[in-house]
Amino acid sequence: MGKIIVYNQITVNGAFEAPSPEEWLELDADSGEANLQQLILADAMLLGRKTYEGLAAVWPHLGEDPTMGYFAERVNSMPKYVASRTLSGPLAWNATLIEGEVVQAVPALKEKHTGNLIVSGCGELAHTLAQEGLVDEFWFCVNPHLWPSGPRVFDGVGPIRLQLVSATPYRSGVVWLRYRPAGA
Repeated sequence: MGKIIVYNQITVNGAFEAPSPEEWLELDADSGEANLQQLILADAMLLGRKTYEGLAAVWPHLGEDPTMGYFAERVNSMPKYVASRTLSGPLAWNATLIEGEVVQAVPALKEKHTGNLIVSGCGELAHTLAQEGLVDEFWFCVNPHLWPSGPRVFDGVGPIRLQLVSATPYRSGVVWLRYRPAGA
């Protein structure tokens, strides 16, 4: 059975959506290898509409960049499931629109896949999955920056007690934190 993993790059103070991620996102070889490994372990992506539209506008073109080749190939080829109340199918970029309510659809997706289903982003979809107890693990790559404005990861969600699974520091100052809901 697959696992739902919410995965986010964030700053120390929890910003995840800043206007200039190149100012706070540390892209070093070590943590980049960890990102690659999480993609290799993934069977599929589970995305909300905004995240899907943002990623689908960029990733298909990254295959032309030699430094992003394998990343782009892996992301572009894996199945993507999109939760949306406004989109209609068929979708581009190897994506399928989730029919009906996402809370009812997720258990079937977990049964269908043996590997991880990565939820990228921290919008309405990730909030709903967390509140409904459907997230198996939360992965945060904490970047060594403080960001003064913008939304914070999981604002308004909780209380949910988390148990630390692992913490991996990298030379760049990035720390990869893996949590699971306590009692899971």
